[in-house]
Amino acid sequence: MYERMMKRLFLCLCVCTFLSQTTVLAQSTPDKDHNFKVAKNLETFSAIYKYLDLMYVDTLNADEVIGNGINAMLSSLDPYTVYYPEDKVKELDMMISGKYAGIGALIRYDLKLNNVIIDEPYENMPAAEAGLKKGDIILSVNDSSMYKKSTSYVSDHLRGDAGSTFLLKIKRPSTGKTMKFKLTRKAIQMPAVPYYGLQQNGIGYLDLNSFTVDCSKDVRKAFLEMKKDGMKSLVLDLRNNGGGSLQEAINIVNMFVPKGLVLVNTKGKLERANREYKTTVEPIDTLIPIVVLVNDETASASEITSGSLQDLDRAVILGTRTYGKGLVQAPMELPYNGNLKLTTSKYYIPSGRCIQAINYKHSRGGYLEHVPDSLTKVFHTANGRIVRDGGGINPDVKVLPDSLPNIAFYLANSGMDSTEVMTNWVLNYIKQHPTIGDPKSFIISDADYENFKSAVIKSGFKYDRQSEKVIKNLIDIAKFEGYYDDAKSEFAALEKKLQHNLAKELDHHKQTIKQVLTADLVAAYYYQRGAIANSLQFDKQWKEAVKLLENPQEYKKILMPKQHN
Repeated sequence: MYERMMKRLFLCLCVCTFLSQTTVLAQSTPDKDHNFKVAKNLETFSAIYKYLDLMYVDTLNADEVIGNGINAMLSSLDPYTVYYPEDKVKELDMMISGKYAGIGALIRYDLKLNNVIIDEPYENMPAAEAGLKKGDIILSVNDSSMYKKSTSYVSDHLRGDAGSTFLLKIKRPSTGKTMKFKLTRKAIQMPAVPYYGLQQNGIGYLDLNSFTVDCSKDVRKAFLEMKKDGMKSLVLDLRNNGGGSLQEAINIVNMFVPKGLVLVNTKGKLERANREYKTTVEPIDTLIPIVVLVNDETASASEITSGSLQDLDRAVILGTRTYGKGLVQAPMELPYNGNLKLTTSKYYIPSGRCIQAINYKHSRGGYLEHVPDSLTKVFHTANGRIVRDGGGINPDVKVLPDSLPNIAFYLANSGMDSTEVMTNWVLNYIKQHPTIGDPKSFIISDADYENFKSAVIKSGFKYDRQSEKVIKNLIDIAKFEGYYDDAKSEFAALEKKLQHNLAKELDHHKQTIKQVLTADLVAAYYYQRGAIANSLQFDKQWKEAVKLLENPQEYKKILMPKQHN
């Protein structure tokens, strides 16, 4: 019994011992009893689990209980320090590499069918090559029924070792036929650059959605191809790019700035965590005007890229303030094939600033505090422009995106609309239209929208109407505080004015909902690259970037320091 218990404890002890050893190396005797505290707490933890294993009324799952303990310990630190046991290490590998083995398709749960369906096959992947289409209902994988199974459950069955084969049974709504496909899984790598291409007036557009291994090669290839075709300026889209490899960020910035510049300094507790990252090769273009698009989901390596280009006055940053992740993680191997993604340092970009937006406190179980703008410090770009640390990268040109109305959000998001009216309408449209026009300019007609509007009204579609919630809450508060009777007539009048009219709302938000429908349709015909190309015609931030690049004087003015009299 005791031997079994010790075996179960070994994983936890190895994790804790690794952490304690790392800490010991970093200590230089200011806290002489640190090692004793570590040993004391490890021994206490071991004793507690010993008693649990020997005497607790129920049999415990060691992996689960100790895993929960590890995760609780890490939760008091920061959200980027994560423990991956052996069965989850593949998730980490996929995060770093962008690769997995499967069929290459986006799937989702259909609330009306109680089944997972194919939402979007990826171009040139096994699903698309086999002929799977948007809306196909996944009935079974080999002999395992997928009815009422969760998206994650189905995903686990679709994935497997590269080269392995399986039988997939689906039902196609457009024909009502049940079909079988023999599929061979292969290594799937989502493209880091899903779309690039020349737009109007020689302006190139390049969408970079992740900093996976070798993504800089894809960026370089796309840039050189557009340059050969006559590109005069570039828009680099880093919106919703959560980052990834620091080195890939260095490589991309190096394409546009001279060799030998220090782009990033990392500083951590251990000496080995302190590193200097320089540009190491000759750039491919130091003159072409560049606008970088960012938003609040632009993070980590994306912020290193946009922040470095801003600090070196090499590009104009346009959009909204970025996420503010100034921490660096490193994977640490653990016993029994586990892994620990560990925050080891902070990074500092060319001006010397760190853009970390949140201070993580480790007392009282862990809490966080945002760095207020009033406490940020001033730094300067190469040209002498003022920039600040903390709180992400502030754009040089602030442009807010168009917001998505509540009704459009509920129509477009899976799991929000039990009628699935939008999905069904799109599938019916595809059935009736074998082809559509050029993805760059396609948009559904007003007649098509009226048809969709009618379908929504007939479907019984309902959504969370915020104004109704607010007025009801206000009435409850007024009753509680004794003011309701005096204002009863005013409340009644307001309720009447705020009564929702579905047809009226569909008319009011017609243009936005048309865009949402169009995006879904274009992805079904032209995959992800087509959907991105199509979206530019509606993209407010892209249009502002184009306007800026078509005005060279204004572009240059932004990159020069403001004159103070």
